[in-house]
Amino acid sequence: MQLDKIPATIVTGFLGSGKTTLLSNVLKQAAGKRIAVIVNEFGELDIDADLLRSCPLDCEEDEAAEVVAGDDNGIYELANGCICCTVEEEFLPVMQQLVERRDEIDHILIETSGLALPKPLVQAFNWPEIKQHCTVDAVITVIDGPAVAAGRFANNEEQVQAQRMADESLDHDPSLQELLDDQLSAADLVIVSKNDLLDDTERTRVEAAVTAKVPESVKVTYVSDGEIASDMLMGVDAAAEDHIDHVHNHHDHHHDHGHHHEHAHDHFDSFVIKLGEVDSDKLQATLKQLLAQYNIFRAKGFAALPGKPMRQVLQAVGERLDTHFDRLWAADEARGTNLVFIGKDIEKEIIEAALQEAVV
Repeated sequence: MQLDKIPATIVTGFLGSGKTTLLSNVLKQAAGKRIAVIVNEFGELDIDADLLRSCPLDCEEDEAAEVVAGDDNGIYELANGCICCTVEEEFLPVMQQLVERRDEIDHILIETSGLALPKPLVQAFNWPEIKQHCTVDAVITVIDGPAVAAGRFANNEEQVQAQRMADESLDHDPSLQELLDDQLSAADLVIVSKNDLLDDTERTRVEAAVTAKVPESVKVTYVSDGEIASDMLMGVDAAAEDHIDHVHNHHDHHHDHGHHHEHAHDHFDSFVIKLGEVDSDKLQATLKQLLAQYNIFRAKGFAALPGKPMRQVLQAVGERLDTHFDRLWAADEARGTNLVFIGKDIEKEIIEAALQEAVV
C-alpha cells in the first residue's frame, strides 16, 4: 500500500446504475474516515451531491464517515460538463485543493457522470503535482443488472440506435454500448446492482456480458440496494494510473483512425424543472405517463408535499420509478420540487406543462 499517497476511488457507471446509492452506503459505514467527495452530475441541478451530503445523518456518528468540507457545504460539485471532458478545467483545480489539504484527508471518493469515460480521469492522476500525493485506489464500474440482463446494451444496432444520443452526421459518435464497454475496460471491480431483481437465468446472462469485456483478474460483485462493505471498495490498492495507458477503448480507436469524434452525451437533452408543492400521487402518475411516452433515460430529484415534514426523493430509470423520504426540510429551507430530466428529443416545455397538473 502506498501509505504516503491519498487513495482515490473512482465510481463510474451508466445512468441510473446505482452509483449514488452505493456511495451513500459506503459513507454511512466508513467509521469516521475523513473522506473528500467529488460529484460530477450531468445537468444543472446536482441531485447526487445533495443525496450524498445528507446520507451520514442517518447513522450514529462513530459509524459514518466525516465528509471533508468542499466549496461551501460538504461536497465538491463539478456540474459544468462531463468530468472526462473537463479534466483540466474542472477536475484538476479541485484535486490541487485536496492536495493542499492532504493532512486532513484519508480517502477521496469520486462519482462521475453516468456518461463519463474513466480513462481520461485516471490519466489525470499522472500529472506530476497530483501523482506525488494521490493514487487511484480503484476504478469501480457499476452496472444496472436488470438492464444488462434485458440486453439493453447488447451489440444490436437497432437497440443501440434507439438508446444512443447520436447526431446522424457523425458516423463514429460512440453508442451507449461503446460507452459501457469503455467504462468496463478501465474497471478494477465491477458491481452489478439490483441483484434482488435478477433471477438465476438473468444473472448468468449478466455474468456472460461482463466477463466478455473484462479480464479474469477483475472481480464481479452483485449487490442489492447498494449494500456492500466499504472495505470491498476502499483499500484495493490498484494504482490504476500506472497501467491506464495500456487500456485501449473505443474512444482511443476512433482517435487513432483520425475520425471526427464527439462523446455520445454531447447530444443528450438535459434540463431541470422547478415546481412548488405537489400532490404525490398525481406527480408519480404523471411521471410514469411521461416515462412511457417519451425517450427519458433518467429523471430524479426532490418533491415538497403539502403537510409533509420530510422531503420526498424520486428516481426513475427507464419506466421504473422509485420514491422514498430522505430527510426533514430545514427550518430556513425553501420548500420546493426540483426534478432533472435526461433523455433524447425531449422538450422542457412539454414535460413541465404535464407536471404542472400535480402542483397544489
